[in-house]
Amino acid sequence: MSAAGRQITRFGLNSFRAKFVLVVGSAVLFDLLVTGGLALWNVQRLSRDAAAEVGQGLEEANQGYIRSYAETTAEHVNLLLSQVHSDVSTLAGVLQAQIDRPSREAQIGQAMALGSPGTTQVVYDAKGGWAQNLPGSPSVVSVWGYLLGSDHLPLPAVQRDIENSAVLDLVAPSLLSDGLSKLQMYYIGPRERPIFRTAPYTAQAQTFDKLYPGHNSAEFWTFFFPGLYESWEEWGKDRGQRPVNSDITQTAPYTDAITGKLIVSFFQPLWSPDRTKVAGAAGTDITLDQLAGIVESVKVADSGFGFLAMSDGNVVAINPTGEKIIGLRASNNQGGEGVTGLNRSLKGSAQPEVAQLPLGEDGLLRHIRLDENGEKVPYLVVLKQLRPTNLWVSGPVRREAMLLGIVVPEREIYASLFAAQAGISQATNRILIYQVLALLVSLCFVIAAVFAISKRITKGISSLAEAAKRIQAKDYSVRVDIPTRDEVGEAGMAFNRMAEQISFHTENLEQLVEDRTKEIEEANQQISSLNKQLRSENLRLGAELAVARRIQMMVLPKTGELEEISDLEIAAYMRPADEVGGDYYDVLRDGTRLKIGIGDVTGHGLESGVLMLMVQSIARALQEAGDMDPSQFLNRVNRAIYKNLVRTSTNKHLSLAFLDYDEGRLTLSGQHEELIVVRKLGKVERIDTLDLGLPIGLEPDISPFVATREVSFDRDDIIILHTDGVTEAEDRNGELFGIERLCESAGRRYGLSAEDVKAGIIEDLMAHIGTQKIHDDITLVVMRHR
Repeated sequence: MSAAGRQITRFGLNSFRAKFVLVVGSAVLFDLLVTGGLALWNVQRLSRDAAAEVGQGLEEANQGYIRSYAETTAEHVNLLLSQVHSDVSTLAGVLQAQIDRPSREAQIGQAMALGSPGTTQVVYDAKGGWAQNLPGSPSVVSVWGYLLGSDHLPLPAVQRDIENSAVLDLVAPSLLSDGLSKLQMYYIGPRERPIFRTAPYTAQAQTFDKLYPGHNSAEFWTFFFPGLYESWEEWGKDRGQRPVNSDITQTAPYTDAITGKLIVSFFQPLWSPDRTKVAGAAGTDITLDQLAGIVESVKVADSGFGFLAMSDGNVVAINPTGEKIIGLRASNNQGGEGVTGLNRSLKGSAQPEVAQLPLGEDGLLRHIRLDENGEKVPYLVVLKQLRPTNLWVSGPVRREAMLLGIVVPEREIYASLFAAQAGISQATNRILIYQVLALLVSLCFVIAAVFAISKRITKGISSLAEAAKRIQAKDYSVRVDIPTRDEVGEAGMAFNRMAEQISFHTENLEQLVEDRTKEIEEANQQISSLNKQLRSENLRLGAELAVARRIQMMVLPKTGELEEISDLEIAAYMRPADEVGGDYYDVLRDGTRLKIGIGDVTGHGLESGVLMLMVQSIARALQEAGDMDPSQFLNRVNRAIYKNLVRTSTNKHLSLAFLDYDEGRLTLSGQHEELIVVRKLGKVERIDTLDLGLPIGLEPDISPFVATREVSFDRDDIIILHTDGVTEAEDRNGELFGIERLCESAGRRYGLSAEDVKAGIIEDLMAHIGTQKIHDDITLVVMRHR
């Protein structure tokens, strides 16, 4: 018989695997037949028990509970809205009393103008084209461009409105601090004089400029609330035209221009003394979070939730889980009137049964089935209408009754389910007992079958085990003889081949070890040589960086030089982020004339430090040659640096600015960080250098971009020069030190010496940085006029 004929196939009748499958498979089959039959019988019985328990008395008790919960939550929302209406009515009552009694209105307005000038005096903003009072008042009043005269002052009638509306400062702070939390309260003037006064103070007009271009030249009411003012005018003719018997008008949720939050506004129109014409409006805003907080906190059973919707089905409040369950598709709808609404409608739901809910039925209770991961899950839905209100969306005011919805899975609210669970538990226990018995019978059958053939099967395995022990004892001459033609026999032949290979490798082990040892020694020698080269290179680079750093620090102005300047105190601080920094500052003196320079090379390290030294050398050479004209000086520095960068193929540039001082006259040129001037009483002035130059080294000729600016520098004034390493220093939370902190730190130290101002600012900066790594060079120069 050939070797191929003697080979045992893996699934042959004589294979070990076939014998095992035959025995164990028979046992498993028997087990499945017995336990499967018993399990089926018990499941059928369990189903009948559970159906009988679940079917008793579920509907009325649980539906009553859901309705009661919906009504309680609806009253909670109604109470919140009533509180807002009360606050708006209070503010409107005060403003209306002013309108109804013109003599008292004028007296109070004049008193406010005398007692609190900041709340009635506005300042024209040339860039925005509007006027606004300065910060420090309880409220901000914005006067749009078309309400100003040719002298940029409010028209006389507008000024009277500004003064008369200042009574809001007496009432609004108390209303804002007490009762329901409100975002802001405000007064808006009539169509012909729509000044906008809001408490608390915010950058109101500036924010409108960013978000609503063109608003300053457009009629306010039409631009922001088209149709609202017209509806009120119709009410003045006939109060019966009000959709709801109240003057208070609510807006649909929209994005607030100042805070960026979704808010709801509540207006109450003000009337002329005869109640026929609109004289403006009082209003307040609340965030949608306050309404949403009530609804999103709804929790019925384990996963029930609530939602608040407009009568057209647009959902304005729902938690994220509920939004996903009922299949809402949310999107922001940007309108053309300057407000952003929220579009998230039940009618557009991905769940068909939610989209088909009849929204006009108050107290609706309906069973629906929602698709969850391909499965239809039954839910119970209750809809409850809130008290109606006047609503403006975009156009005429209409009647609105918002809907409160409660959604809860049916499987969670039926108390009888606990009884069904008890029955299921009992049936499950019976199944377990029967399955255990069936398992025991199956095990007995398997044990008997295995025992009957174990002697034949384990004979070859025992031989392999004995031979393995002899191999372990280093007897590599051992061989096994297993006559069976199954997997055990194949294992015996594999064992014999393995023993032969072990014997061969053992005899040649010493030579293999010697060869590998020699290879390892050669590799170690190569590694040692490379380590020596690396240490030598590190020492060389360290020495070069130390020399570069020393040269860089040597060329900086010395304390003795700065003390010789009679008119000025100058104190400076430089701290490179690496061994060599890329910041530059210098003080060049020519008689009574001074040129103070500051710059920042892109990046830091050796290349940036070398470029800094180039700038210092070129500036010194030009100064010694008497070339001190600010514009020409900066252009010649740029040409020299540009040519050096081209020659060295260095991809760097720097910001650079110079201050020229000559007998009290101070001239600024070049583009760098903002110049900070601290004047009397610690008043801080920031001077932007963006239009005074161009980064050095980008272009061969920057003369078209270089400009100068005269800077007032009086006695005791302080000038701060700095690089971005100061303002962009981070604390452990990643927050920047920033220009505002720098200005505040300098302003607090007005009146001190330049050295004390510098030390104080550096102390504040290092306290901000703490233990964080400094990532950029830090340079600070403080100049004080003696």
